[in-house]
Amino acid sequence: MSDQRQRQVDAIRRHIGEVENDLVDELVAGRIDRREFLRRGSVLGLSLSSLGVLAGCAAPNVTRVSPPQTKPPKAGGTIRTGIVAPAAALDPIMISDEGGLAVLGQSAQYLVWSDKNLTLRPVLAESWTHDHTGRVWTFKIRRGVSFSDGTPMTAEDVAATFNRLSDPKVGSNALSNFDGVLSKGNTKAIDPYTAQFTLDAPNGNFPYLVSSDNYNSVVLPKNYDGGWDKTFIGTGPWKLESFTPNQGVSYGRNPRYWGQPTVAERSEVTFYAEEQAQTLGILGNQVDVVAHYSVSGGRALITNPDVRTTQFRSSSHRQIHMRTDKEPFADKRVRQAMALLLDRRALVNGLLATKSDYGNDSPFAPVFQSTNQSVRQRQLNVAMAKQLLEAAGKGAGFSTQLLTLTHFELPDLAQVVQNDVSVAGINLKLSILDPGSYYGSSKFGTSPWLDSTMGITDYGHRGVPNLLLTAPLSSKGPWNAAHFRNPQYDQLVAHYVAALDLGAQRAAAGKIQELLLDETPVMFPYFYYFLTGARLNVSGVETTAMGHVDLSRAGFA
Repeated sequence: MSDQRQRQVDAIRRHIGEVENDLVDELVAGRIDRREFLRRGSVLGLSLSSLGVLAGCAAPNVTRVSPPQTKPPKAGGTIRTGIVAPAAALDPIMISDEGGLAVLGQSAQYLVWSDKNLTLRPVLAESWTHDHTGRVWTFKIRRGVSFSDGTPMTAEDVAATFNRLSDPKVGSNALSNFDGVLSKGNTKAIDPYTAQFTLDAPNGNFPYLVSSDNYNSVVLPKNYDGGWDKTFIGTGPWKLESFTPNQGVSYGRNPRYWGQPTVAERSEVTFYAEEQAQTLGILGNQVDVVAHYSVSGGRALITNPDVRTTQFRSSSHRQIHMRTDKEPFADKRVRQAMALLLDRRALVNGLLATKSDYGNDSPFAPVFQSTNQSVRQRQLNVAMAKQLLEAAGKGAGFSTQLLTLTHFELPDLAQVVQNDVSVAGINLKLSILDPGSYYGSSKFGTSPWLDSTMGITDYGHRGVPNLLLTAPLSSKGPWNAAHFRNPQYDQLVAHYVAALDLGAQRAAAGKIQELLLDETPVMFPYFYYFLTGARLNVSGVETTAMGHVDLSRAGFA
């Protein structure tokens, strides 16, 4: 490192906090690489310029993989994109599905953008800082931003947005993120361009919860009272031209946008109710981009010479829950046996065509920087599974129902699980419902999903595991289909959530991972890659594993 660069590094280190300096020490010692440093540094609020200088401290032999190079797009034209159809009304407060999320993000924006590498980038927030406890987070709001109707955006709009989302009476979908984290009234506008969040408890990953990782946290006007699907109001680069429910949306450039004008002049987003139709749409040149497709439904795109597929790791996964309070799964040895009968290698190589990471029966995906990689990977072991079943008094096997839904590869996964466990005399009777019937009318109330003895549920990507640790697994979690109650687990999760530095997070993560391997309330068989398809003459499309698709820089080469 040159003397000048060293002086720059020293100057930055004198003005940052203890937690941030510990992160730099991790980088210098080679315990984390540049990418991991950039991710964690962005969460703590280090500026992009500071991160760039400090990243020079890393050892020079760190391997990095660059995406394939494409020609920059030319200005003009209409970019055509196919997405999964929104599952419900386009209400930013209630949206909970990938299709609705993709539409929301075209004309509305977040404080922070969580990219495909899980690095946080400033959008409507220019910067953020935390106090020494991690309980108070302060965000500097970008100046010169207007909503698409011309109204200036200020910190008051930010405060109103998050007080609305954290209000139990509103019933926002975001309550699953904010329950026990942020209460109504605890987001305040300190001045016109400073918003401060005072949390219910310390939270080292809080910026992710107000980022694009939280479906509903787009900033809306302080006086917003519904009717979003009539205006598509927001601060984003696109402005609504026309919207036809169940068919699609047309956009033009937003003349009031605070950033660079879109590359394409117009954008057309088409809704597809079925993945097969979406695949045929790009193969038939009806659309230029398929924002997201699965291996099971889009194999024809993977090898098609006219389609460029991009893929990246994600935390998207399937959870196979087992009711810990009901037979036959009340004994953890039975649950352990089920997990040992699962052939994960066959699932990843066959069902997912290798486009997946192995799951290890906890929410800690390999893509998460806080995952403790020293925890052993659970492997197929039929002999040990049979021993556990014998010890639990179920050596002759048993019968029970396995419930799932018609979504991507889930019916196929159910059949594979049924076959895998049959070698131990276990008979799973499959019941496959449509999504509406599976989840029931009330998301957090009684439903077939939450009442089933055993079920397979789809879970979307998150940039940090916080929500995945609490909602489906904590004692009071609203999505706790396994009915898992473990005070030690709840305490470990609280320690993990409160930790600001990566070392403390990994230490807590390791204990959580080991506890879940022992208790096995839920099987996590794999974490699948996010796949996007685009025609060869298209470039500049940015997607994330949440299902976001940013078309502002997209166009034709």
